[in-house]
Amino acid sequence: MAEKQAPIETDAIVIGAGPVGLYQVFQLGLLGIKAHVIDALPQAGGQCVELYADKPIYDIPGIPFCTGQDLIDRLQEQTKVLQTPFHFNQEVTLVEKRADGRFDVQTSQETFISKVIVVSAGVGAFKPRKLSLPDINFHEGKQLFYKLGQAKLYAGQDVVINGGETAALEAALTLVGIAKSITLVHRRDVFKAEESLIQGFQDLCAKGLIKVQLGQATNFKATAGKLSSLEVTDFNGQTHDLTLDTLLPLLGISPKLGPISDWGIDLENKQVLVDTEKFQSSTTGIFAVGDINTYPGKKKLIVCGFHEATLAAYGCAAHIYPGQVIHLQYTTTSPKLHEILGVTPQA
Repeated sequence: MAEKQAPIETDAIVIGAGPVGLYQVFQLGLLGIKAHVIDALPQAGGQCVELYADKPIYDIPGIPFCTGQDLIDRLQEQTKVLQTPFHFNQEVTLVEKRADGRFDVQTSQETFISKVIVVSAGVGAFKPRKLSLPDINFHEGKQLFYKLGQAKLYAGQDVVINGGETAALEAALTLVGIAKSITLVHRRDVFKAEESLIQGFQDLCAKGLIKVQLGQATNFKATAGKLSSLEVTDFNGQTHDLTLDTLLPLLGISPKLGPISDWGIDLENKQVLVDTEKFQSSTTGIFAVGDINTYPGKKKLIVCGFHEATLAAYGCAAHIYPGQVIHLQYTTTSPKLHEILGVTPQA
C-alpha cells in the first residue's frame, strides 16, 4: 500500500491561476509570503485563456493591446522569479480551520496546511460541458473524452466530434491524416471560431476529409460494453447512427461554484462577500479577489482584480504576521524588493 504523503505546509494557497490569481502570487511574493497555486484546469490562464486566448484586450495599464494568452504569458514571466509551485488538474474539495488558526486544505490529489487562503477562482472552477445522455459517462476515459489530448492516440480510428466552437474545429483539423475518419456533429451549420479556422475547416470538408452531421446527439449504442455508435437526430426528425471508435464531445466549458459553497463563508448570489479594506471573507484568513467576490460597487474588470489582489496581499500579511508593521515599499527604490525580484537597479 502506498505511503500517505505528508501535507504540504505553506504561508498561502491561491485557488485559481487566472490573471488575478497570478498577480496575487506576485503581490504576496513582494511581501515575502510563499504561496502554492491550485487550479482545476491543466494550465494557467483561467477563463482568460479558455475563452479569450486569441481575442484582443485593450484596457490593461501600459499595454495598448494584447490577447488573453499574451497577458497570461506576461504575468507568468513576472512571477517566474518567485518559483511558485502550481498544482493543476486539482479542485479543492475540503477546507477546514484548525485549532491553531491555519487551514487544512484537501484537493482531489493532495493535502495542504496553509496560514491563509486566497480564492481567485473567477466565477468558479471551469468544467467541460458534458453530454446529457443517460449512462454515456460510463465510457469516459475509455472511448469518451472531453479533451483531445495526444493526436497520435486516435491513429486509424473512426472519430466523432460533437461541438461547433474553436476546440471542436481545431480537433477535427488536427486529426486529419491521423484518424481513419472524422465526423463533426453540430446542432446547426454556423460555427463559432476565428474566420481563418472556420475557412480551414470548410476547405477540408469540401475535400471530403471531414464529414459534418447536423443535428443533436440523442442516444448511443454499445456492444459488449464498448461504445459503438452515436445516434444523431436531424432537423427533420430523422436519426443517423454514426459508427465510432472514439467520441469527443467538445462543447465548451462552464463555471461551477463547486465546494466553495460548503466552506461556511458568507455568499451573495454565489459570490464571496468581502470587505474592501483587505478583501477578506466572513471567515478570518480566507480572502477572495476577482470575479468570485462581491461588495458594494463591484466591477468585474481585470484591472479591478489587480487592485483587489494588492490589498488582499497586505491583508494576508497582517494575518500571517500579527502585530508587525507592514511597511509600504516601492520596487523602484527598495533593496529588499530588488533582492526578492532578483534585479539589479540601474544607476
